[in-house]
Amino acid sequence: MSSRDQPLLFGGDPDPPPEAHPDAPPPPPGPDAPLAARMRPRSLAEVAGQEHLLGPKALLPRLLKSGRFSCLILYGPPGCGKTTLAEAIHRETGGRFVRLNAVLAATKDLRDILERARSRPGERTLLFVDELHRWNKAQQDLLLPDVESGVIRLIGATTHNPGFYVIPPLLSRGHLLRLQPLEPEAVRKVLKLALADTERGLGAMRLAAEPEALGLLASTADGDLRRALNGLETLAVAAGDGGMISGAEALAWAKERQIRYDHGEDEHYDTASAFIKSLRGCDPDAGLYWLAKMLAGGEDARFIARRLVIFASEDVGLADSFALSLATACFQACEQVGLPECELNLAHVVTYLALAPKSNSTTMALGAAKKALTEGKVQSVPLWLRDSHTKVNRSLGQGAGYLYSHEFPENISGQEYLEKPLHLYEPKTAGHEAKMAERLARWKVLKESRRG
Repeated sequence: MSSRDQPLLFGGDPDPPPEAHPDAPPPPPGPDAPLAARMRPRSLAEVAGQEHLLGPKALLPRLLKSGRFSCLILYGPPGCGKTTLAEAIHRETGGRFVRLNAVLAATKDLRDILERARSRPGERTLLFVDELHRWNKAQQDLLLPDVESGVIRLIGATTHNPGFYVIPPLLSRGHLLRLQPLEPEAVRKVLKLALADTERGLGAMRLAAEPEALGLLASTADGDLRRALNGLETLAVAAGDGGMISGAEALAWAKERQIRYDHGEDEHYDTASAFIKSLRGCDPDAGLYWLAKMLAGGEDARFIARRLVIFASEDVGLADSFALSLATACFQACEQVGLPECELNLAHVVTYLALAPKSNSTTMALGAAKKALTEGKVQSVPLWLRDSHTKVNRSLGQGAGYLYSHEFPENISGQEYLEKPLHLYEPKTAGHEAKMAERLARWKVLKESRRG
């Protein structure tokens, strides 16, 4: 067997010597391995958090107990336990465990593994593919026949939305399991266990830790257990044997952490969604928080400014028409001034838009107009409204009967401007639009009187 094939197996050689066996679990990490690797759970019972997947009423434990699963797609952010869960499932179900990383594995590697699995029909092969989203459609298609026939059981792990990156036939043949970032309390429990564990953890160092230190590590890890354990190990090494991990040291570590923010992926869109909904809900504190997160994550200031320009018309609208001018000026500032100074312009406009009165009346009216256009007969331009600038047009009667609005009080002539009148705009009573609503109501009465 080539040296290239060797790392692909996570449980031994495909033709192992007598002292190894493909059904055996992977060897435990050595003492020099990172703490996060040494503390990896050895069974489903040791997996932290994910009660929605592993609780007594959840589907997954019953599915594993029955032994009837062909494909599981594990979806979640880094450090939430996807690889850990895959290894724990292997220990629960047994069989031969083969691990591939889609970043490193070529199509030939996958073909070889599937061929070996077919050559051993009596041996269950559990194939774990990390970073499944890295494979293209053709590579994912290779899995389908063997998943469907039961030659392999597949566990795919991805940090990217499977709806965009995993082919529908593969999703339809399995179960999609979304792992959540761990709650701080679940992370804190693992940190305490790691401090006390003399076999796999830091127990031999006889360390003490201030409660606020563990709390900071847990709360600033953003649900990433690996990050929290790495932080604990760093602070433990700095403290030395018998030392104390203080809250001040944990705070210094926390300040250096990188905010989790993925450009063009779920975190990007989820944060942008929370940002806009906070402004719509008139909450300047939440709006500023999500703004700060996007900026700390390296978001393009122009992207944020574009969202604000859209928001000014979509959600503030006629309640405060100045909002659009302010948002447009903010976009111009982001273009001309740039970061970091334009953060002040963004904060200015975010606060203004959150506190502005809100109206989506024009958004709704445009939607109603589109609906009327697509669901009803397309109206022709009435003869009296058509262009009459040429003799030919006038000879055809175009423009005849048009009433010039400026010749009537308040510009209301009583004339119709559609073949069949429609009611599309429904004014709100927030901000400046309240006066517009009063004006429109008065004009309707005036129009009816002049029409009669």
